[in-house]
Amino acid sequence: MPRNAITPLSQPVFNEGSVTPDPTGFKVEHASDTQVYKEIQNLLTKDVVSFNPMRGQPGTLYTLEDAYGSQGSQLVSAIKKTGKIIFHSAGDSGASNQGKYGNELRVCDQLTADCRTADPANRPAFLYHLGDVVYDFGESRYYYDQFYDPFRDYPGPIFAIPGNHDSFIVPNTPAAEDPLTIFSRNFCSQSFVLTPEAASLHRTAMTQPGVYFTLDAPFVRIIGLFSNSLEDPGVISSENGKWSTVPDLQLAYLEAQLKQAKKYTGALILAVHHPPFSYSPPRNGQGAGGDHGGSPNMLRQIDTICKAQGVYPHVVLSGHAHNYQRFTRALNFGGKDYQVPFIICGDSGHNVNPLVKGKRGEPAQEPEFGADVSYLDPNQKSGVATKGLTLNHYDDSNYGYLRVTVDKSRIQLGFHQVGAKLPQSRVDFVTVDLATHKVVAN
Repeated sequence: MPRNAITPLSQPVFNEGSVTPDPTGFKVEHASDTQVYKEIQNLLTKDVVSFNPMRGQPGTLYTLEDAYGSQGSQLVSAIKKTGKIIFHSAGDSGASNQGKYGNELRVCDQLTADCRTADPANRPAFLYHLGDVVYDFGESRYYYDQFYDPFRDYPGPIFAIPGNHDSFIVPNTPAAEDPLTIFSRNFCSQSFVLTPEAASLHRTAMTQPGVYFTLDAPFVRIIGLFSNSLEDPGVISSENGKWSTVPDLQLAYLEAQLKQAKKYTGALILAVHHPPFSYSPPRNGQGAGGDHGGSPNMLRQIDTICKAQGVYPHVVLSGHAHNYQRFTRALNFGGKDYQVPFIICGDSGHNVNPLVKGKRGEPAQEPEFGADVSYLDPNQKSGVATKGLTLNHYDDSNYGYLRVTVDKSRIQLGFHQVGAKLPQSRVDFVTVDLATHKVVAN
């Protein structure tokens, strides 16, 4: 039966216990968003949102053990015994209409099948969602159809940072229905509860300490930032008053997390919904970029804090652009040469968009794998010495997700297209050596 109130439980629940058939359609009619977008198009370029500070201090770590409740200690011990951790990552999964729903269900089904068919040593421990969980703008009434029902059989925790569609406030939205309020109820609860959004299903709300937080798991630490509600660009602070509504909380948070990570020897991942880089062709008659570009000012702020603390993540993960893109950014950081993958995985159910589009009679010309795209990385004001940017791989035709494996010496990330059986579905793969911060041959 649907529930109308919060129901507390003593332990988390992650699935329905046995695999159930896919839903055949939405339970709540989702009207076309075309008219809404016409009315708010201008606001999508200027309306940012405020948000609450995370629970605890900026250096607080939220552990995988905490997320699993009383089972956490046993699970973490088992992961450590295998000598590695495996997890999924995906972004932009929410299906905003019935026509897209089958794509989201197929992605969720393959993620679930991967968990259920893998042997215990190779079973993913969780899913890290890169934002845009619910379209169009995080309404409570759509959480069941776009999140709880598609993921009803996924047998592990689902952590998430909010995307712009999880946070933009449509004019005249009541305060109690603010999208971040709904997101926080379902992902940032202070205890294990069943929410009204879950309706008759049994997945409990996540207990993340905020819309930005650091997940600490065996072998890996993921620093998650909230990049706010604009279509573009991503915004993590007020940018010296430019976005006065946005608090500067995440700057102190990122500083504290990186300072703490100086002594950390595991894999360090930075996750943010809006990508720092997203491909667009040089201005020489090759058409235009896709629907979403990069966020250079956001990247400049991240770089500045990384340089000040002397710590740079091994990998940067994003969503937002509705396709798959993998860049390698070459840096000279602290006197050492680094190679840092910047990966976009924003094709996990909502849509798949072309990497490039035609423009004023110019045909869309897609780049080759391995193309030098250093022109996308012009920011030197942060003081980080960049030595080149390469577009290694992309997929703008298929839905998919990331499967990530981390041990004490390396992190491996594979992009899997949906529709094929594992492991044949993997079409891209990259390995980073943790000690050297360099991409190594697979």
